[in-house]
Amino acid sequence: MTQTDLPRLRLKPKADARRIRHGHPWAWADDLVLDRRARAVPAGALAVLEDAQREPLGLGVATTGARIGLRLLDRNPDAQIDQDWLHAKIARAALLRARIYEAPFYRLIHAEGDGLPGLIVDRFGDICVIQPNAIWLEARLADLERILADVTGCTTLIKNGTSRARAAEDLPEEMVVLRGTAPDAPIPVPMNGATYMADVMAGQKTGLFFDQRPNHAFAASLASGARVLDVFSHVGGFGLAALAAGAAETVAVDASAAALALAVDGAAAMGAEARLSTRAGDAFDVMDALAAEEARFDLVVADPPAFAPSKPALEKGLRAYERVALKAAGLVAENGVLMLCSCSHAADLTKFRAACLRGIGRAGRQPRLIYTGFAGPDHPVHPSLSETGYLKALAFQL
Repeated sequence: MTQTDLPRLRLKPKADARRIRHGHPWAWADDLVLDRRARAVPAGALAVLEDAQREPLGLGVATTGARIGLRLLDRNPDAQIDQDWLHAKIARAALLRARIYEAPFYRLIHAEGDGLPGLIVDRFGDICVIQPNAIWLEARLADLERILADVTGCTTLIKNGTSRARAAEDLPEEMVVLRGTAPDAPIPVPMNGATYMADVMAGQKTGLFFDQRPNHAFAASLASGARVLDVFSHVGGFGLAALAAGAAETVAVDASAAALALAVDGAAAMGAEARLSTRAGDAFDVMDALAAEEARFDLVVADPPAFAPSKPALEKGLRAYERVALKAAGLVAENGVLMLCSCSHAADLTKFRAACLRGIGRAGRQPRLIYTGFAGPDHPVHPSLSETGYLKALAFQL
């Protein structure tokens, strides 16, 4: 199909074309003229986006049956979305990470933040874990595999097709080794002086969360000689960073016994297993139990899952963040630090901070905000798309 043969999707006269021209990469389906021809455009097909006067705004992938009717790939409507185009995007992303990190452990591709909607790639040394969460990527998976191997030199490429985003596009849930051999043990990942164990085949998401790296570092700067509580710890995120910085003791809390076992393995790899203890169970129940024991910690960190993953869940999610703050604040020693995190893009920084302050106030504590953090630079934010800047971290001295 030539560029002139590509389908056209047109904005309604009342739609704000300036939003697209000024950088936003999405066209809402409600803003499109969805006549019979537009509705017939297959999901994932390339299409030219036009304003109401039929002036082209760019080239993207169509999903007219979804809330986001088109995701822009290129502002040039004549762009060729081929192997060379993909190679240039991936090589640009890889160059950025190579400039920032000495070791090849990072998020290599961050969807719209790297100009590749729906694509997540995390790198673990010689292994890349790929999440192709959109139809247009699934159709180009063989090209992606070849290009990633060429750009990174990675010998093992794993497709993790288990995200909820794939289900929204009617894509199958599957784990596939595309190239090389699946690792038969968790992968040691060095970060902030700590060692984390990433299970890339059976762990949560791609096996490790690289986004918290700078926030781990801030927490670690407060940890020397401290007693630390890491709630919703996964494989030991904040707790292992604290141990590497000289924490006297870390207690890691998570609902997943398997994740806590990986935290123990990470501590052992650092020679710090004697300073780590774990509690498996519901985080709220464990915090209640610790309060009943009159336990107090110099540093308490709570990094829960996304309580507000969408706008309909926002109010309920904010109440959950308030509840976390309430229970966690009561476990902080006098003049200690409470660090609270949110990975919910629907809860912006202002709303999240307000929920945290309500919880801290209900606990009878007097806070002062000493740190506001976000995801690391391997998770670049699209300036016009708040969803790519989902992570917030707030630290309060109480």
